[in-house]
Amino acid sequence: MNVRRASRAARGARRTVWAAGLALTLTAVAACGGGGAGSDGDKKVKIGLLASLSGTYKAVGTDMRAGFELYLDTHGNKLGGREVELSVGDEGDGPPTAVPAATKLIKKDQVDVLTGIVGGGSFNAVLPLTKRNKIPLVGSNGRPEVKDVSNVWHTSYLSDEPGEAIAKHVKKKVDGPVYAIGPDYQGGHDELRGFTEAFKKAGGKLANPDGKTRWTPFPKTTNFTPYFSDIKKSGAKAVYCFYAGKAAIDFVKQYAQSDAADLPLYSAGFLTEGSTLPAQGKAAKDIYSSLNYAADLDNEANRKFVADWTAEHDTSPTTYAMSSYDAAAILDKAIAAAGKGGKEVTSESINKAIDGLGQIESPRGTWEFGDRTHAPVQKWYLRQVKPDGKKLANVMVEDLATLGD
Repeated sequence: MNVRRASRAARGARRTVWAAGLALTLTAVAACGGGGAGSDGDKKVKIGLLASLSGTYKAVGTDMRAGFELYLDTHGNKLGGREVELSVGDEGDGPPTAVPAATKLIKKDQVDVLTGIVGGGSFNAVLPLTKRNKIPLVGSNGRPEVKDVSNVWHTSYLSDEPGEAIAKHVKKKVDGPVYAIGPDYQGGHDELRGFTEAFKKAGGKLANPDGKTRWTPFPKTTNFTPYFSDIKKSGAKAVYCFYAGKAAIDFVKQYAQSDAADLPLYSAGFLTEGSTLPAQGKAAKDIYSSLNYAADLDNEANRKFVADWTAEHDTSPTTYAMSSYDAAAILDKAIAAAGKGGKEVTSESINKAIDGLGQIESPRGTWEFGDRTHAPVQKWYLRQVKPDGKKLANVMVEDLATLGD
């Protein structure tokens, strides 16, 4: 067996254990007791990763898990020099499944840090658990605004930022009103609000008859054809949307066959991100999107990340994988700082150490946590779906904006 196959086999075996709800078991030191990642005699740190491993956003959650795994695999399964015990929970489609899974990670598995979380609704539902148990929550996908960020950190983006980043560009390029459409749940509301508020501020006008976003029921909407007929009748000159996962595949394929197909389609980057793009095929060609990452960014950190990722996967890395990879990198640095000089590493000391990290060198480019939001201050990129060799890819076109705090 060659090295690449051996690595995949090992990863597959470990995922099977995680999928069964078991954590990797490492030897504990009997003299150590109680609640932290341990002192000098106990190098183990417990990390909980919560992501959608089933449901509408399974592809998103799977990439998030794979990104975190990749960092561990390329760093000897250690963070901050300490062995890692990783427990994984399935968030599913929202709070009804996310809360029990998070409760298990926190109460039964007694993790020192929680990371991941795909949906904004899940994030809001899980946050009180991490607050009560005083553990850091290092989110790695979009999240809503949070008033008290004392134990909240984020390596991805705030959910209104993709739309905010592209709004001025759309106003500049489109000569006329734009139709806004998205899924009716917390994440969809945040994503579309970011675009519509910034678009109106830039002088743009929505083509929606009531001047408000058109909402599609989530997650049950699979037939978008009636909505496309309404879009065409509205007099829109372009469309802006947010969809991800299976909904994104359905939306794009049906859009290309609809009466609205001649209208330019702009979106938050998740519409064509990851496994959705191959599934959409030629229907996705020429879609423009806004995202904090593109696999073709030319920097040293990204070149290494892409090389490591493609050695294990047959696809280009996604923003979901990148942000989770960065979450592991953040924890690596923070745990090392918290345990410097043999000090005991606890949830509290990890949280404090994250606050002092400063600038982060990342595959997306250099970024840092904002003081007010504890979310990244980072660049956003305009991408276009077009051929890259024999395959379609999200190709970076230009910088859009730097957002955060």
